[in-house]
Amino acid sequence: MKLHPVSILILFTVLASAHGAEPSRCLEALGSSGVSRDGTPIYGYRVVERYRHDAMAFTQGLLLRDGDLYESVGLYGHSELRRVDLASGDVLNRQPLAKSRFGEGLASDGRRLVQLTWRAGEGLIYRLSDLEPLGRFSYSGEGWGLAFDGRQFLLSDGTAKLRFLHGQSLEEQGEVEVHDGCGPVRLLNELEVINGKVWANVWMTDYLLVADPGDGRVLAWVDLSGLLAAEDRNPNTDVLNGIAYDPADRSLLLTGKRWPWLYRVRLRARR
Repeated sequence: MKLHPVSILILFTVLASAHGAEPSRCLEALGSSGVSRDGTPIYGYRVVERYRHDAMAFTQGLLLRDGDLYESVGLYGHSELRRVDLASGDVLNRQPLAKSRFGEGLASDGRRLVQLTWRAGEGLIYRLSDLEPLGRFSYSGEGWGLAFDGRQFLLSDGTAKLRFLHGQSLEEQGEVEVHDGCGPVRLLNELEVINGKVWANVWMTDYLLVADPGDGRVLAWVDLSGLLAAEDRNPNTDVLNGIAYDPADRSLLLTGKRWPWLYRVRLRARR
């Protein structure tokens, strides 16, 4: 189904009203329990620092490289790739996408940046050093999140699947279904690989999951409820989305679609 850009905005707004819904039956009605129904750990968080973030940026992909943030921004007519100064939030460099392209997940293999688009079946490749376009590639279905594990790219498409793309050719070469003890976990969105494990936003929720890319099993949940304060929200504020990892201090950088802040957080046990 093709939607007019205004219709897409309305759709996102309506679906975002489910913000905070549980992504798995294993998490339903658990209160402050530190484990899910199937025994999977649930972590909370502690905010270490916060940084300015463009409140008009519909954040789809996020990564940190040499102290700078790289961000994929979505929506038709507004999509672009950005290099952002973390400390100030200023955009240092940008590459706009064609108006017919909706920017999605973003990952880097250390030389290139690879950006997905939503429904066009087209990925975009850039030179990391200056964001110059290098080429394009094709994939089936929708593109949501993207990450690189040091050998291959991992792609989410809004289902419970993680699809594996060859590290050089970007050809698809397998998939795994993400699941916990209550079944498949769908709506996997932005991805990050940290120490060999896949971290994923679950769309329309305040949860991250951590999964084993080998068998797709959910190893942990992170409950980020309340990360963006009520006073920082407005009618345009959308859902949590965007995970970057800082290996220097092993913290997470998190934001959302049209959020005015980006947060540096550490995990803590939820009691």
